[in-house]
Amino acid sequence: MDRPAQHPKGVQRVLDAASGHGLTLDLVEYPDGTRTAVDAAAAVGCHVGQIVKSLIFEVDGELVLALTSGANQVDTDALTRAAGGVQCGRANADQVRETTGFAIGGVAPFGHATAVRSFFDPALLAHATVWAAAGTPRHVFPIDPHTLLAITGATPTDFSA
Repeated sequence: MDRPAQHPKGVQRVLDAASGHGLTLDLVEYPDGTRTAVDAAAAVGCHVGQIVKSLIFEVDGELVLALTSGANQVDTDALTRAAGGVQCGRANADQVRETTGFAIGGVAPFGHATAVRSFFDPALLAHATVWAAAGTPRHVFPIDPHTLLAITGATPTDFSA
């Protein structure tokens, strides 16, 4: 008798979160990983702008998630203003793992270990499909960006450099 494939714990958390919104994700695994937006775009065969980078920043002591197009960089001054803060910087690897439950390179846009206020790059909405990490650097999934925006409850904000 065949048993269903076991997914890593983080991937299962993403699948469960999607299921809670009535979605079934079409996971794709790349054994060599997709740690950067350029790697991910090459692996899935899409434009780098279709890759969702899920980046954690610390704004005045609060960790926030910036969901940005792989073609864009985050302007920390703009993100700070959007979050209503004064100071902003990248969270360290321990903070990212503790807050999201994922390692850097595999942070998914949802399914986090704790609730995180999120901001959404409107450039992602220019695409019919975007690709996001699914909890590890090896797992990704395609999703309609409008659906992703709705699931994350993120605030659409222009914070790109």
